[in-house]
Amino acid sequence: MTARRSSPLDGVPLLADLGPIDGASVLVRVDFNVPVEANEPGPCEVVDDFRIRMALPTLEWLVTRGARVTAASHLGRPAKDGRERCSMEPVRRSLAALAPKVVLLENLRFDPGEEANDPAFVDRLVDGFDAYVNEAFGVAHRAHASIVGPPRRLPSAAGIRLAEEVEVLGRLLDEPERPFVAVVGGAKVHDKLGVLHSLADKADVLLIGGAMAFTFFAALGRDVGASLLDEGQIESCRLLLQGHPNIVLPTDVLALEPGGVFGSHAPGVGPRSDTKVVGQELPYGWKGLDIGPDTAEAFAATIAGARTVFWNGPLGANEDERFASGTRRVAEAVADCPGYTMVGGGDSAMVVDTLGLADRIDFVSTGGGASLALIEHGDLPALAALRAAPNAPGVKPRR
Repeated sequence: MTARRSSPLDGVPLLADLGPIDGASVLVRVDFNVPVEANEPGPCEVVDDFRIRMALPTLEWLVTRGARVTAASHLGRPAKDGRERCSMEPVRRSLAALAPKVVLLENLRFDPGEEANDPAFVDRLVDGFDAYVNEAFGVAHRAHASIVGPPRRLPSAAGIRLAEEVEVLGRLLDEPERPFVAVVGGAKVHDKLGVLHSLADKADVLLIGGAMAFTFFAALGRDVGASLLDEGQIESCRLLLQGHPNIVLPTDVLALEPGGVFGSHAPGVGPRSDTKVVGQELPYGWKGLDIGPDTAEAFAATIAGARTVFWNGPLGANEDERFASGTRRVAEAVADCPGYTMVGGGDSAMVVDTLGLADRIDFVSTGGGASLALIEHGDLPALAALRAAPNAPGVKPRR
């Protein structure tokens, strides 16, 4: 008889482990770091409420059982963008329409103690609460005060969506139906080198695109022109390619000419005459910004034959429409794939939502960075903290 494999959810308390909560005051850490835009002359508004909607089952579970629920989240980077631009007020209005009985605190990152994991900030945060729930998978890889602090002080639990995210990712990586195809895009290699190793070990095929592909080109001795290059990782990429023949790189790229203007709203963006499709060798001064059409079709064909697909990260600089076609083609292929498909949050989730493809994906994660961290490390700070909560399965009651 085969022993059951351990799961990242083992030992993590779930909502039922909170016990009776009628009349209890419950703090729920959510991830409402959603896109907000000014709506002149009116107030700022939430333009994508996906993460808010994904937290509703947990909030409703608590409210219907008599709990007094207070949600807490961060929004943006207040230190960089300013407090006014990072106010939770637009999110509060959006939440009020969906869950009117839930109170939302102001931006957690307005206090430096949040990102510093300051125990004094944790004390202030949990004061007056009887229990804590983590429903913020998108930041479960951050050892911030509101993530790892409350479980040391209060009976705690993983929210419905957080538990589902962990369960789906664990199942995807431990027992995927094969062929298993992973698609990874994004910018610099050093941000994803660990997860690339993990996926290359687990997947039958690992398709690599985005700006990180140019560091792999350099590892093969190619000239990448003016493309983004993570020079400190060239040797790491060379070794990764040597040990993993299942890694597939673009065979052609769409590049911008020297002096060409980038950006969908930039003045001077003209016809496609300032772009051209080239191979893995880029001319001097040209900047690769998307996978080429041959690569897009080859990637789509590989995805079409998969029984399991995991995709994280755009395949090009899709903020400029001229360089969005590769990502769009891959998104369509993932949506069309008859196998089990998962999009690992972040920009990829926004792409499938914008294209109206989300309903055709089996699972769209709420956390890009958290998905990658769980794949790489097999655990997350949020999960480790919950396992140490006083009500966690296997934790001895404190005297």
